[in-house]
Amino acid sequence: MSSLHIRLFQKADFVFADSLRALAGWNQTPDDWMRFLNHQPDGCFVAEWDGQPVGTATTTIYEDKVAWIGMVLVHPDARRRGIGRSLLEHCIAFLKPRVACIKLDATPLGKTLYDTMGFKDEWTLRRWETARVELPANPMKYRVRRWRDVDVATLQALDAEAFGAVRWQMVQRMTWIGARALVHLTPKQRVNAFGILRRGARAHYLGPVVADSIAAAGPLIKSFLTELANQPVYWSRADEAAALAQSELLAHSILKELPNQPIFWDIPDANTCAVELAQRLGFQPQRTLIRMFLGENNWPGDPQKIFALAGPEIG
Repeated sequence: MSSLHIRLFQKADFVFADSLRALAGWNQTPDDWMRFLNHQPDGCFVAEWDGQPVGTATTTIYEDKVAWIGMVLVHPDARRRGIGRSLLEHCIAFLKPRVACIKLDATPLGKTLYDTMGFKDEWTLRRWETARVELPANPMKYRVRRWRDVDVATLQALDAEAFGAVRWQMVQRMTWIGARALVHLTPKQRVNAFGILRRGARAHYLGPVVADSIAAAGPLIKSFLTELANQPVYWSRADEAAALAQSELLAHSILKELPNQPIFWDIPDANTCAVELAQRLGFQPQRTLIRMFLGENNWPGDPQKIFALAGPEIG
């Protein structure tokens, strides 16, 4: 009889996991897999069927308030055996003693499974996409700069209010390799928005972007897009070498450029200002997801301040 076994994800699983991601056509990179493992080494899993890896799932815990389930992937040759459900049940069993609320971003097809497992709808979001844009505006006219160490306390408070829990460790990890991190300033030089543009396997990914208003988020996003159109280089080689020395991210994807790649931007539908901005900038809607939760959703955050998600796999 065939047997299913779920075990902890190990570094030796990176090649398999990224091949599975590629088969699904998802946008994560090997660096993302390393971030999952660094953040939650006891909460990332591999499913084996008859001793062979066939599936993955990750969990990401933010304080004791909320956790995310992501990267639930099953090899096409091993589907319809209950492996995906088993991975989800394993993640839920791991998370329930640790957090009050478990969340995930579901496709309409996946929602039918999550409904049977007790998940409830919170709000919908949409992926917007465009080819690389050409913006005439000069980003220097905006009050935008790269973020600095002195900004961290302000940015962490802004992000926690929008997201509903402290996730700053994960956010900072996104900036280490192949990313651009900017802040927007008020006329009195107070930071009121931040964002990240980073590389993906299939597209540049805009997010997270958190701001107290569209007046702050708009110039920040336009600055990202203008920089990408005019000079699609995120880090100097010296910056990349320094970042690598301070992290454990995989080296082989660091120097990869993405010429002529699209831009992905995931936006809560409730943030109509962000949706309208995406439309004005020429982005087109690609797919709808449903944010769902299991447990007590006591820290929902504020989607009106989320102008771009960090990613459906991590919130």
